[in-house]
Amino acid sequence: MKINWGTAVVLAFIAFISFILFFVVRMTMDSNSNHDLVTEGYYKEELGFQKKMDAEHNANNLSTKISIEKTDLGWEISFPEAMEPQKLMGTVSLYRPSNKHLDFDLPINISNSNLLIPDKRLLDGRWDITISLEYENKNYLHKESLTYIKN
Repeated sequence: MKINWGTAVVLAFIAFISFILFFVVRMTMDSNSNHDLVTEGYYKEELGFQKKMDAEHNANNLSTKISIEKTDLGWEISFPEAMEPQKLMGTVSLYRPSNKHLDFDLPINISNSNLLIPDKRLLDGRWDITISLEYENKNYLHKESLTYIKN
């Protein structure tokens, strides 16, 4: 059987299109490929962007910054000592980029200037921590990316 050049070009196009379609179908059906947005309400969160920028600016202008340290018991978040712990209100959000099922929030409810995130709640790997708090009608926002490694 003899194939002329026109038939060869058509067969080449069909082979190329089949090759591309194979990978498109494979990537959309693969359970390991996660195509979720970072947050469910992505567009809604964008509307409050200026408020977040102002809160971050407030946190950066504190005389004593919010700090996060690794201890034997987990992560210890230290708030400025000038702030009265009973007046602090807000949340600490831990976001795991690799698995949204590991994300969790902790309310800020402390009696001294430290908050402990227990070791048993954390898995090894990267965590994005967002601390949003309100103190005397002023909002503060601290964001940090950390890698946690158990002892």
